[in-house]
Amino acid sequence: MPAGLLFKLLRQGRLRVNGRRAEQNYRLAEGDVIDLPALQAGAPATTVTRPPTALLDRMAKAVLYEDSNLLVVDKPAGVAVHRGSDVPAGVIETLRFLRPDLPDLELGHRLDRDTSGVLVLTKTPPMLRHLHEMLRDREKEIERHYLAIVAGQWPANLRVLEAPLRRRDADVVVDPRGQRAETHVRVRRRVGDWATLVDVRLFTGRKHQIRVHLQHAGHPIAGDDRYGDPRFDSVVASRGGSGLHLHAARMVIPLPDGRDVVVSAPMPERWRRVLGTPATGGAGRGSRRSRPVRSGR
Repeated sequence: MPAGLLFKLLRQGRLRVNGRRAEQNYRLAEGDVIDLPALQAGAPATTVTRPPTALLDRMAKAVLYEDSNLLVVDKPAGVAVHRGSDVPAGVIETLRFLRPDLPDLELGHRLDRDTSGVLVLTKTPPMLRHLHEMLRDREKEIERHYLAIVAGQWPANLRVLEAPLRRRDADVVVDPRGQRAETHVRVRRRVGDWATLVDVRLFTGRKHQIRVHLQHAGHPIAGDDRYGDPRFDSVVASRGGSGLHLHAARMVIPLPDGRDVVVSAPMPERWRRVLGTPATGGAGRGSRRSRPVRSGR
C-alpha cells in the first residue's frame, strides 16, 4: 500500500487497530490486528488537479536541499502540508505536480499549517522508512530547532520543559496521564521587556508540543490563535507582525550511510519588523557532513 494512501486512511479515521481507531503515533505491537477498509480493485486513479499558480511559484522557489533520497523545502506559513476538506492542494500535492519525475515523493514528517520552515520529503520508500524509524525510535538523534517569538522576558538562558501532553479533541493539554514530551528552550534575543526570541529544540514530536509547552510556561507564542494571548498579539500586530511566529529553522538528519544532512531556513523577513532588526536577504542552505564521533562520556 502506498504511504500516501495509508496516511489518508489514518487522517480519515478509517484504519483501525484491535477494533479501535488508530492514531498516527500508535506503535504496533506483536499480535495487533489491523483492519483496513475494502478498496475497490481497479478503481480509477485520483484526478490530478493543478494547484494554484501562486502556490506553484512559491514552492518551485522553496527548495533548500535535494539529493537522490531527500527533497527539503522552506514551507511558507499558511500553507498546509497536504490537502484537506478546505484545502485543494498542499505542499505534497504541489511538489508532486511540479516533479512528476518523483513518483514516490512523500512527506517525511509534518508541520502545522501556520508554521514555516524546514520540511523534509523523501523520494524513496526505504528513505521514508528510515526517517520514520528515526522519529519513532531515535528521536534525540534528529536535531530539530525552531525559532519563536514569545511573550515577556524568558527567565533563563536554557530551560528544559518536560510537561506530559495529552490530546483533548482538537486541542492538546498538559496532563500527568499524557505522553512524555521534552522541549529545550534557549534565549536568542530579548526585545525590550515585552518579548523574547527563543531557540527551541524538540526531543520528542508531540502534536502542538512547542506551542503548548511555551504557553504552559507562561510565555505563549505570538500569533497563536489557539494557545496564545490576545493582548500580546495586539502589541505584535502594532509592530507589523501577523500570523503564528513559529519557524522550523534547522534540522540535522542522520543518513543510513553514517553522514548527516544539515538544512537551515532563514528567519522570515516579516519577523524583523517585530524584532526591530534590518532585513538580511539571507538564503537557506543544505549540505552533507560526516557524522561527529560521539564519545561514551
